[in-house]
Amino acid sequence: MSKRFKNWAETWIEDNIPPGANPDLENHDVRARRLMDEMYAAAAAANFSDLETAEEREHLAPLVMTAVADDTEFDYDTFTLKYLLAMEMGDGD
Repeated sequence: MSKRFKNWAETWIEDNIPPGANPDLENHDVRARRLMDEMYAAAAAANFSDLETAEEREHLAPLVMTAVADDTEFDYDTFTLKYLLAMEMGDGD
């Protein structure tokens, strides 16, 4: 897997698939397929080649399914703590 594409995809998943945000209107498989299509459209807009994205489909599908199936609620306090620790450590991650 291309390191550049993997980093981009992981960031896209974090930004666009929040935990616990799946309404009961669509099942996990349908939502995952829809989000994968959105992610690859965004990848094309970010100038990744069709060959590069085609190679990564099988590697990224489990990541998207895991993010879609995550039904935990967003914990603002934990997010804030992680953010503050990341800024203190200087890695920003």
